[in-house]
Amino acid sequence: MAASFSKEPDSPKSGNREPGQAAPARLILASASPRRLALLAQAGIVPDAQEGADIDESPLKGELPRAYAARMAREKAAAAAARFGDETAYLLAADTVVARGRRILPKAETEAEARACLELLSGTSHRVYTGICVVRGASQAARVVMTRVTFKRLSDLEMRAYLKSGEWQGKAGGYAIQGLAGAFIPSISGSYSSVVGLPLAETVKLLSGLGFPLFTDSLS
Repeated sequence: MAASFSKEPDSPKSGNREPGQAAPARLILASASPRRLALLAQAGIVPDAQEGADIDESPLKGELPRAYAARMAREKAAAAAARFGDETAYLLAADTVVARGRRILPKAETEAEARACLELLSGTSHRVYTGICVVRGASQAARVVMTRVTFKRLSDLEMRAYLKSGEWQGKAGGYAIQGLAGAFIPSISGSYSSVVGLPLAETVKLLSGLGFPLFTDSLS
C-alpha cells in the first residue's frame, strides 16, 4: 500500500486492482532509525519497507558539516535505489549531523566520546544539519535543513547522570533532544523534527514534488 496521510490506510493487493490501474506508489525508507520511522508515522506516512544503507560514513578531508549531511543523504538514497532496483519506488534517505562550527561531532559509541561532545556543547549554541534525499527512477530531490540548538551550562552532576543513562549511545553529538537531554536545551531556532532526525515539513514537500500521492487516500 502506498504511504499516505490516512490514519488507517487500506492495504489492497495488486491482484485486486482494476485492469489498467497503476500500481500503488511504494515508499522505501533507507534508514534503520526507529526515530525516523516514528516521525513519518506522526505525519501519517507508513513506508512499505525500511532498511539501513550500508555505506562508508566517514567525512572527507576538509568536508564541511552541511556538505557532509547532503552527501550522506544522497549516497544512502543511491545505495537503496541500487538494492531495490525499482523505477517506480520512492526512496527516502536522511542523515543528521551535529556540528560545532566547522567541526563534525561523532555519533557517540563510547562514554568518553559522549562526554567530549557534551563538554563541547555545554553552555553554547551549535548547529544540526539534516540532509534529506528522495529518489524515484532518474528523478531526485534533495535539501539540507539547519537548526540552531542552544545548550545550558551542564553541571558535573547533570553530565554524569546523562552519561549513566546510556541515552547518548549512537546519537550524533552524544545526545537525543527528544529524551532526557531535552532538559538541557532552553531554545532552538529551526526544525525540532530535524534535530530528532527528519524535518517533516521539508520531507513532505520533497515527496510531493516528485509526485508521491500523500493526500489521495484521506480525500477519497
